[in-house]
Amino acid sequence: MSDAYLYAAARTPFGRFNGALAGVRPDDLAATVLTGLLAKTPDLDHAAIGDVVWGNANGAGEDNRNVGRMAVLLAGLPVSVPATTVNRLCGSSLDAAIIASRTLESGDADIVVAGGVESMTRAPWVLPKPDRAFPAGHVTAVSTTLGWRLVNPAMPKEWTVSLGECNELLQEKFSISRERQDAFAVRSHRLAARAWDDGFYDGLVLPLEALARDEGIRPGTDPAKLAALKPSFRPDGTITAGNASPLSDGASAVLLGTAAAADRIGPDPVARIAGRGVYAADPQMFGFAPVEAAEQALRRAGIRWSDVGAVELNEAFAVQSLACVDTWGIDPEIVNTRGGAIALGHPLGASGGRLLGTLAKVLRERRERWGVAAICIGVGQALAVVLENVTDEVSG
Repeated sequence: MSDAYLYAAARTPFGRFNGALAGVRPDDLAATVLTGLLAKTPDLDHAAIGDVVWGNANGAGEDNRNVGRMAVLLAGLPVSVPATTVNRLCGSSLDAAIIASRTLESGDADIVVAGGVESMTRAPWVLPKPDRAFPAGHVTAVSTTLGWRLVNPAMPKEWTVSLGECNELLQEKFSISRERQDAFAVRSHRLAARAWDDGFYDGLVLPLEALARDEGIRPGTDPAKLAALKPSFRPDGTITAGNASPLSDGASAVLLGTAAAADRIGPDPVARIAGRGVYAADPQMFGFAPVEAAEQALRRAGIRWSDVGAVELNEAFAVQSLACVDTWGIDPEIVNTRGGAIALGHPLGASGGRLLGTLAKVLRERRERWGVAAICIGVGQALAVVLENVTDEVSG
């Protein structure tokens, strides 16, 4: 079997709901990031791409009909380049990268692009088809932006509570205070703003005409401001708009290949996909599922937490991020050192690709060998990937 390597990564800036990217179709976002990623490897013959695996969570609007294939066509790649779209909700683009890595390891292809896109702003309202023809009553349009919709009545009610209520349950289980959650959110904004100011995201994020930086970052956020926000899901709850990730728009992509493909791709690889993990739990405990997904990935990579120098954990909610970090028993200072989803944004289908691209660059800059990318997924799932830094920029 061949190993799977990450050669390049790119993403768009992440826009706020109804913000600077509201006018951009998701298939155009996907094509834009695909074009920008491949511009980093100008020597690569695009016809050599064996497959494109694309993540997308909603898929009910302009991202329908296999948005991965739409991105390939809109980006002007040869029509011979195939593409598929996968949906594992928030983990869709990380799932795409996992599928791509298995494709490379099996020998089915030497070069695969993985990525994902989401425009939560442009997610449409949908109408269910009636049970009988020409009903006389009113019909309610359902938003596809986020969360459960058109729920099967056979589902237990405790499984189908809102994402926020799921995390209030998690807060009760682990007694994570509002103050800790708000402090975690402040840190996310502070580190994200500093990373942009220090140039970390230069070259990784593709400026768009409408947006040059992630739109949701608030450098002036402080605990006092967050403490003034009202709880969003329970009158006496701890989760607010300030300590949870926002609705977002954006796209991300990574170029993966085998070692034998290096001559055709151009630049040397920067990281190896060394371990993968997938885990499922009770749907309402989705926020805690990254704990075991990461443990699986570490075991399959043959390493321990003591070997890990950087972690990119998607900050769906501060409370679930803290619960995971606490349970892993790791130094919180190695987690999301360039900001996280609370500040940067969480366009569902694009977040996993963001994690991988950021983690690979953090490993190089910090001269660390091993890193973990992990993401929780609605309806009780999680994914994790272990990356090994294979550049010369590794201490020791």
